[in-house]
Amino acid sequence: MLGLRMDKIVDIVRAIGEPTRLRILVLLARGELAAGEMSTVLNQSQPRVSRHLKLLAEGGLLERRPEGAWVFFRLKTDGPEGRIIRAILDEVPQDDLVLVRDLERLAQVQVQREEVAQAYFETAADEWHALRRLHQPEALVEARLVDAVAGQHFGLHIDLGSGTGRMIELFAPQARRAEGVDSSRKMLALARARLDDTGSGQASVRQADILGLPYDDDCADLVTIHQVLHYLPEPQAAIKEAARILKPGGTLLIADFAPHAYEELRQAHAHRRLGFPDQEVSNWCEQFGLVVEGVEHIAPEAGQAGLAVTLWKAAHPRLAPSTATQERLESRIAT
Repeated sequence: MLGLRMDKIVDIVRAIGEPTRLRILVLLARGELAAGEMSTVLNQSQPRVSRHLKLLAEGGLLERRPEGAWVFFRLKTDGPEGRIIRAILDEVPQDDLVLVRDLERLAQVQVQREEVAQAYFETAADEWHALRRLHQPEALVEARLVDAVAGQHFGLHIDLGSGTGRMIELFAPQARRAEGVDSSRKMLALARARLDDTGSGQASVRQADILGLPYDDDCADLVTIHQVLHYLPEPQAAIKEAARILKPGGTLLIADFAPHAYEELRQAHAHRRLGFPDQEVSNWCEQFGLVVEGVEHIAPEAGQAGLAVTLWKAAHPRLAPSTATQERLESRIAT
């Protein structure tokens, strides 16, 4: 286990060593927050809160994520910095009156998030209900996804096209950390409201292009792509990115429609593809260095309308890092 230099430890302790900054760490241990939200919770001006956030970020204790005109922050949870943060937060008294009031105001902010999310759902209710009538029972698809990795535990789960954040919630018991990626600010707001309800401080979402992910190679243990590929003009590009960020031994789970003839989905709901044959998605996985471990179909019951769903499970081979990197490089050159 690698440690830090003495001067770096002193810098971290100095960054934390101020009451407001310690309060910020306590809040962010409950989940990511925007600078404006923290200003509300702390009952301080946003410029003042932003100064504290800047010092904590410079100390390597926070991750900063711009999203449109907003900036969201979350705790650094890995590495020596993460261990120091956890050690300090473990000693913070939960009955401290200032912190109790902070957490009460945080609960109000979370309620406001939920109200915004609910308003969006009500506005889009007709579209959501029309699509859901065509989907297989979500509980059945989700159960099959969980079964595909039953008994496994993951350091980092990344969900591409996270939408409402359901996949993050679904795999939360198996993942130490989870991050969702989506390009829509409205969907990110829905996901944050959902994650607030789960009470997980180890899950977050961020705005990014799933075809150009802001992650290093070989960083994720589990990647999920749930009902996303059919919206993309080049769905294989999302699989290519998923393969890039998977660690050796990591798992990719894909759920999408089997081929169908519901042309109205293309016209009314922006579906670029009317489902995918098994072999097409399997070939893409193999093209980018993954091994397809299973394909499963969930079809409508006899006499019921709806679309069949296909699940693909693929894995990054357990190769030495240099070999794995070379194989991915060759696959990129080939494409």
